[in-house]
Amino acid sequence: MSAPRTLNELFFTAVERFGTKQAALRYKDGDVWKDVTHQEVARRVKHAALGLKELGIRPGERVAILSENRPEWAMADFATLTARCADVPVYPTLPAAQVSYILNDSDARAVFVEGTLQFEKIVAIREATPKLEFVIVFAVAEGMAGPGVLSFQELTQRGAAADGKYPKYREEALAVDPDSLATLIYTSGTTGPPKGVMLTHRNFCSNVHAGLQVLSVGPDDSCLSLLPLSHSFERMAGHYVMFHAGTTISYAESIEKVPVNLGEVKPTVVLSVPRLFEKIYARVLENAMAGGAVKRRIFFWARRNAERWADLKLAGEPIPAVLGVKKAIADRLVFSKLRARTGGRVRFFVSGGAPLNREIAKFFFAAGLPILEGYGLTESSPVITVNPYEALRIGTVGAPIPGVEVKIAPDGEVLARGPNIMKGYHKKPEATAEAIDADGWLHTGDIGELDSAGYLKITDRKKDLIVTASGKNIAPQPIENMIKTNRFVLNAVMIGDKRKFPALLVVPDFDAIAAWANERGLTYADIPSMLALPDVTAKVEREVMGSLRDLASFEMPKKLLLLEEDFTIESGELTPTLKVKRRVVEQRYRARIDALYTE
Repeated sequence: MSAPRTLNELFFTAVERFGTKQAALRYKDGDVWKDVTHQEVARRVKHAALGLKELGIRPGERVAILSENRPEWAMADFATLTARCADVPVYPTLPAAQVSYILNDSDARAVFVEGTLQFEKIVAIREATPKLEFVIVFAVAEGMAGPGVLSFQELTQRGAAADGKYPKYREEALAVDPDSLATLIYTSGTTGPPKGVMLTHRNFCSNVHAGLQVLSVGPDDSCLSLLPLSHSFERMAGHYVMFHAGTTISYAESIEKVPVNLGEVKPTVVLSVPRLFEKIYARVLENAMAGGAVKRRIFFWARRNAERWADLKLAGEPIPAVLGVKKAIADRLVFSKLRARTGGRVRFFVSGGAPLNREIAKFFFAAGLPILEGYGLTESSPVITVNPYEALRIGTVGAPIPGVEVKIAPDGEVLARGPNIMKGYHKKPEATAEAIDADGWLHTGDIGELDSAGYLKITDRKKDLIVTASGKNIAPQPIENMIKTNRFVLNAVMIGDKRKFPALLVVPDFDAIAAWANERGLTYADIPSMLALPDVTAKVEREVMGSLRDLASFEMPKKLLLLEEDFTIESGELTPTLKVKRRVVEQRYRARIDALYTE
């Protein structure tokens, strides 16, 4: 498959190559999954692009997209690009004030919005976004009116009516410079206001081409799209890669519906973040623990033997016959059920966005559901490294993809260089110069190391390292990941920078701990009163400390603070990609943390 030079070339070529396929995109309408062909996508993309031209949107200008994943998101993207504009994807979970900041900073003249929820955000900030002229709505509801408001259907009708005015639409779209801006993606950032990452057609296309040299997907594959398309990982790998390869893309109804949609779509490839795998693993563990003594023994026997099998398999060593038989039994009793829950056809998962727990990765590998962990940043379009299917190394984020260089700086920071590295930060030359040095190396802000085979291992965020008052350096993420595999824990954040010792903020799994408390006849009125019970506090502490028994003494948390509610995007404690904003969490619980250290 030849490498496209621009995203417009990628689009037109895919439509030609896969025009006879039943579906390019699929979405659920009520209880029925509906297909959208490549030809239908191409027709609506062209008319939407011509509609933008008719509105007076000129090449090089910005058009925002504020929507959950759906076919119109993909069409709006390709329409904006083939109109030779740059689009600005906005996370649909962002509050109106942050949407306003992005629209103003990007100088967006138009915005595509999904429906009522997103439309109301725009209405609330319309006066504060003077450059925004047009609001184009995918799912129109009663009362959606105002200056510059029109439906997506109206936009495409305008474009269709003006078709004859633009005989060189395709020719002009294909003439776009590979180094021209394709998109402005605003990093969610765990500190400070978001920065607009400028990515070009060449940035994305190089990443698409390199990614397909490592991971093989094609027209016989089916992908369930569940991460936000506003996220660079889903945008590149779940949207451009899949469209270029002819893979059918099915849009999940929502994160909550993913388990149901997996069974309906029966995908062969799924891209996700570690939180999905953590939840699946926790549910499997919970079912085993709730199933009685025999079921528990079977599960832990199966897991133990499967892990032995996985260790040998990953090391390329022969599998003893007896272990092979035990693995086959484990497969029939335990792992076949997990494969069925994911649709029964998954060839592999790809995980990015945050570190994946080693125990979970090994469990899925043993189940015949390998998770290929990768690594990258929005600033690198985004993939820098990925584990190849044929040579998976659990505990690493893989080797650099073709064309990308990786090296470790003297202070341990991971540096990357290649055609995928961003043009820079929008309107922020100083921040750009800080991120990309004179030799073109992107300073990722992550700490890592390369093993003897050239595979990268990320150990922590440079700015997240905890340095205790005694000068001990602690990497919190691996420790937090150990804890989150425990069925009694939903979330955990380690603290202790410049303090006497490390401590943990723990969000218990309220359902699991309530079931445990009820079995013991403990009485309580609500979650706070349940967590205040000495027996419950002791139980959570035993579970957490048991998960950390292999830590060095200086890494071991000395105190725990149990929190009554999980972190959320809405509260500002999580980024849209579900990374914890440590500074925000520490600020929110500052008084309780201070009390913890003064007790």
